[in-house]
Amino acid sequence: MTLIDTHAHLYSEAFEEDRKEVVDRAIAAGVEKIFLPAIDSATTQAMYDLAEAYPGKMHLMMGLHPCSVQEAYKEELKHVEEQFRKDKKFYAVGEIGIDLHWDKSTLSMQQDAFRKQIKLAKKLGLPIVIHCRKAFDEIFEILEEEKDEKLYGIFHCFTGNLEQAHQALSYNLKLGIGGVVTFKNGKIDKFLDQIPLSEIVLETDAPYLAPSPFRGKRNESAYLVEIKKKLAEIYGLSWEEIAEQTTKNAKEIFRIV
Repeated sequence: MTLIDTHAHLYSEAFEEDRKEVVDRAIAAGVEKIFLPAIDSATTQAMYDLAEAYPGKMHLMMGLHPCSVQEAYKEELKHVEEQFRKDKKFYAVGEIGIDLHWDKSTLSMQQDAFRKQIKLAKKLGLPIVIHCRKAFDEIFEILEEEKDEKLYGIFHCFTGNLEQAHQALSYNLKLGIGGVVTFKNGKIDKFLDQIPLSEIVLETDAPYLAPSPFRGKRNESAYLVEIKKKLAEIYGLSWEEIAEQTTKNAKEIFRIV
């Protein structure tokens, strides 16, 4: 029974002291593949180093995280485009999107960066992986403009309501479900069973958003098991059925066999 962590920043400094042990625990827990979302140029090399250390286990994405969209964002977008010309295999453009939790003043720049990276993904024939925080309306506005047969991907760390879930699905996006589904006040567990399991992928977003019973601690890919257990409870299915379907979904999105 294998699992896929569709979103984990295992190259981050949070794992500097024990990265090998973290990866070993993930493998022991049945996590077969881990997808690494990019943040910005400052972390690109660390991400590459991790992928090279674990060929076949770690899979690269490339993109500019909305929290890294600042005055020099156009230079950062050039960096993103340059990476796709390198002799490396990328599985998605991500993580990209809009984040209005920390800084609303950069909204117009975030919108521009999001649009440009969606267009890049379509040109490359790749899925997008969306980061959305306090920005559902802004994200949906751009997706509505960009929707066509080339638009597809994952709505990472989905925390919206049922209506927003259906709207995300209408853009050919799977819902990335992580630790929030295990939180008492997470709310998505109340309606998730109304979303077909075929539209769900599992993720940790490590080192962030650790699931219960690890909430508040550093997250890691091995904790994907807790998310699988919670989904089994929500959908009334076995752990094996959750693992099988969500792994299939992830492989379809990232076009791997």
